[in-house]
Amino acid sequence: MKKLMLICAPVSSRSGYGDHARDLVRSFIEHDKYIIKIWDVPWGDCPRNALDEKSDKRIIDCILTNPNIDTQPDVYVDIRIPNEFQTIGKFNIGITAGIETTAVSQKWIESCNKMDLIIVPSNHSKMGFTSALYEKMQNLPNGQQQKVGELRLKKPMEVLFEGADENIYKSVENSSLNLLDDIKDNFGFLFVGQWTKGKYGADRKDISKLVKIFYESFANKKDKPCLILKTNGAGFSIMDREECLKKINNIKSMFPKDWDLPNVYLLHGSLSSEEMNKLYNHPKVKTMVSFTHGEGFGRPLLEATMTGLPVIASAWSGQMDFLSETNSILIGGSLGEVPKSAQWKDIIIPESQWFNINEQQAYKAMNYCFENYDEIKTKALNLMKINRDKFTLNKMTEKLDEIVTPHIEKIPSQVKLNLPKLKKINKSEPPKLKLPKLKKVTNEANV
Repeated sequence: MKKLMLICAPVSSRSGYGDHARDLVRSFIEHDKYIIKIWDVPWGDCPRNALDEKSDKRIIDCILTNPNIDTQPDVYVDIRIPNEFQTIGKFNIGITAGIETTAVSQKWIESCNKMDLIIVPSNHSKMGFTSALYEKMQNLPNGQQQKVGELRLKKPMEVLFEGADENIYKSVENSSLNLLDDIKDNFGFLFVGQWTKGKYGADRKDISKLVKIFYESFANKKDKPCLILKTNGAGFSIMDREECLKKINNIKSMFPKDWDLPNVYLLHGSLSSEEMNKLYNHPKVKTMVSFTHGEGFGRPLLEATMTGLPVIASAWSGQMDFLSETNSILIGGSLGEVPKSAQWKDIIIPESQWFNINEQQAYKAMNYCFENYDEIKTKALNLMKINRDKFTLNKMTEKLDEIVTPHIEKIPSQVKLNLPKLKKINKSEPPKLKLPKLKKVTNEANV
């Protein structure tokens, strides 16, 4: 008899976390070992319209429209950040996208220790969790504190990479995407990721520094590439887009007005997986670049490698599981404190450090790639072969089964049921997003 599995995850969220959750749910469905029910929860302010009625029917059919459940699930899977983990099933699995910095909060360790199994996407994340150590303190009558023990991760933790769908992310000749029609430049560096909070140099993806370094690398040169930013802020709204444009223009204002700067394009809006593959394969897109301060995994970077697109990236954090010095361009640097503007209670904590690239190495890397592209492309094709063998969605599905099944077989016959009440899910579909037209950032104030 199949076991009942309850999954709490943002499966309809149009976000990186949503992508990860949908892949995991598809994998569990593919195992065909469980009766699956899903609590579809929001993910911040991200739109909740990522599910397609046809292609995602198996997921949609599993979503609970009534938040009440009468039978205790044999397995409860919580695909969120540890702050939100609950223990509802006879066996409880917490799956998180991991950490982008050096430190895991005390709250996360406490939450993980309530679960029976924790799954993270990279060795970087596992190291952060397993090396975390906090002192347990007790308040004394005299107002002082006394150490009474230590807090560390006690539950088993496994690494499960985020697999890319090899049937979607692949090399395609003569790829086209209408959103790039306005681009006249023949060589484009591509960045993909969310432009998060934080002052200049303090947004986690470090997009601000990427734009500045790009300008400095190719200003006043006869032959220039362009930079394409596939990004958004907290959402995909017009106001969100205008905020991203404002940030770009603020960086542009750092340079003399008479400088001949290369073009930067903002590609803002939601793209399907198929459209993202067209973007990676577009003839004007030559290299993926990321100067990120840290990644739990780095999903867009993996997707790019699956298509044979060369990658320039920071030499630290989650992406190091699938990038190499041999077949990609890795930028060195050093660890430094996370600025206050980027800190986030119980998530990115004051004790954290993250990676800061060496800017001189970044200049050299971008110029070298631009001037020696054939060499770089050959190495990228080698990496494509390696990653298409090791980091596919099918391989992830197999690995997930290998991790979970031995634990599930040990499930106790009965554990006290303690189900929280959830808000009823609104069945009405959110409005579909319309992509704004791609615009070039110019020297003019009105962009």
